[in-house]
Amino acid sequence: MGRETSIIDYDIYIMLHAVYNDGGRRIRVEADPPTIMQERESRVTPHLISIYALVLMFIVATIWPINMGVLAFVGAFLVGTLLAAQTTKDIIAGFPGGLFLTLVGITWLFALAQNNGTIDWLVRMAVRAVKGRIGAIPWIMFGISALLTSVGAVSPGAVAIVAPIALGFAFRYHISPLLMGLMVVHGAQAGGFSPISIYGGITNGVVQEAGLPLSAMTTFAASFFVNAAVALILFMVLGGRRLMSARDAVEPVRVPHVEIARAATGPQIFGDSEAEALSRRISEEAGGDSNRLVAEVEEGNQPDGTPYQIFTLAGLVLLAVLVLAFNLDIGFVALTIGLALALWNPTMQKRAMAQVAWPEIMLITGVSTYVAVLDHMGTIDFVGESVAGMASPMLAALMLFFIGAVVSAFASSTAVLGSLIPLAVPFLQGENSVGAIGFIAGMAVASTIVDVSPFSTNGALVLANAHGVDRQAFFRKLLSYGALVTVVAPVVLWLIFVVLPG
Repeated sequence: MGRETSIIDYDIYIMLHAVYNDGGRRIRVEADPPTIMQERESRVTPHLISIYALVLMFIVATIWPINMGVLAFVGAFLVGTLLAAQTTKDIIAGFPGGLFLTLVGITWLFALAQNNGTIDWLVRMAVRAVKGRIGAIPWIMFGISALLTSVGAVSPGAVAIVAPIALGFAFRYHISPLLMGLMVVHGAQAGGFSPISIYGGITNGVVQEAGLPLSAMTTFAASFFVNAAVALILFMVLGGRRLMSARDAVEPVRVPHVEIARAATGPQIFGDSEAEALSRRISEEAGGDSNRLVAEVEEGNQPDGTPYQIFTLAGLVLLAVLVLAFNLDIGFVALTIGLALALWNPTMQKRAMAQVAWPEIMLITGVSTYVAVLDHMGTIDFVGESVAGMASPMLAALMLFFIGAVVSAFASSTAVLGSLIPLAVPFLQGENSVGAIGFIAGMAVASTIVDVSPFSTNGALVLANAHGVDRQAFFRKLLSYGALVTVVAPVVLWLIFVVLPG
């Protein structure tokens, strides 16, 4: 042992030579320093092993396209049985059934809306509303992306739909492709934490499981306004003022229905369900005819505003009303509305079921199950106590903001949200604690706003769909911007959501 450890052990040894006075009798309680150290090491080592295992999962899933959920389930089994003395039944009891139902319901309903043309119809209506105002095009794309994620699309799915259209406009009307691409990504992140969205469902479920105060609308508002403010800055810096004075006749846009099927690149693909599940191959295997869909769009034969699409749109509105106004379970409501749509057109639901976000569901349920094992072991309390002992809760919050941003820039945002929020529980409670609602809102934004990195699927989709650019130069621009956001955003968000409210 090193000198510092010996000094610490000796201090503990002195403290444990406690002297008690019991009716005039002096009782001396002694403890042997080596025994104390052995007991402490036997208690700490399992916690450290479980944390190292979580870090290793992030590294493996970042380097190789392996779904982190699979790693987390295996990790939960090994750590739970070998270190926590849990039975398989105990481990399975930590599976988040409610969150699983939410994710399945939302993604199935969104897939139905995508397949029956409702989403394409909404995109075309929004683009036609531009009416020659070139400066409005980036904001239209921002709004469409935000709308898609707010009603249930995962962020990469929304970017996969909107990015090809937006960057096609950028090339045609001499708009900065960097500006257009970033507007799409920040739009997708702006709507990402609505109470009926994927990110929102995950975060709210994790917060409830952790027993922390919950304000779903605060997190949603924080994400929306922070991303909108960043988008406004980008718009002004990257040529938006020039665009405001430009005007042209914007031709009707063709929305390629199957662009969402484009394979994404980058290490984050393992966790991005829309990029994987909505592939041409899966669509064909599930009974869909991708070639026919493409032909209908290109020939202008895909109808708009059909009774089925109107019914679908009404269903999405009803979902928001029932969840927000009546506090009904979003998973059951989404499945109920999806069933009504499936009964209208039974053949449509076959393809939609193949497009459910199974990779994303595997990821977040796996991580949540592993976190449940950590909670059973007491590792979460151990981490919180260690962080609190190392620094103030304020600095601990800043450290977690940075960890969330850095990890999310290379790996999956959903995995970050599912693992870091529970680790913060100990210093979010007590007299000197950080405000939980503000911390969660800031943590949510810090872990997703960095998804502009070209190493994430969102950034990779923007890079892949840019027209008329030097790919290497454009990659460097995305990388530089991603690095800037990763360094600056945690500090700014920490000041806004943790320091100022405190």
